[in-house]
Amino acid sequence: MVTVADIRAVALTLPRTTEHLIRDRVKFRVGQIVYAALSRDETVLGFGYPREEREALVASDPVKFAFPSESDMRFQWVHASMAELDVEEMTELVIGAWTMCVPKKVIRARLGEDFI
Repeated sequence: MVTVADIRAVALTLPRTTEHLIRDRVKFRVGQIVYAALSRDETVLGFGYPREEREALVASDPVKFAFPSESDMRFQWVHASMAELDVEEMTELVIGAWTMCVPKKVIRARLGEDFI
């Protein structure tokens, strides 16, 4: 099971990331773009994910992944049960969401040429 501390340990190492507490929810963002957020009870991690790929992700493991609310379907967003995630998978998801919000030169500087 992943904890808020695990997510924070990954997210705050990523360039340009800031942490905010908005309406009792922890959110990680780059500028004004939120790329990861926790539910109020800290059991669900919401994260940025390509819209065209999210149906396949949710279908791959519906216990672990879920679509956001109907009103949030317009965003590139998916939910994951923190109880079902391990640290390695969470790290991959958070870094993937972060890469959707920063310029390629920042990604290259942090993750190297091979990542892009």
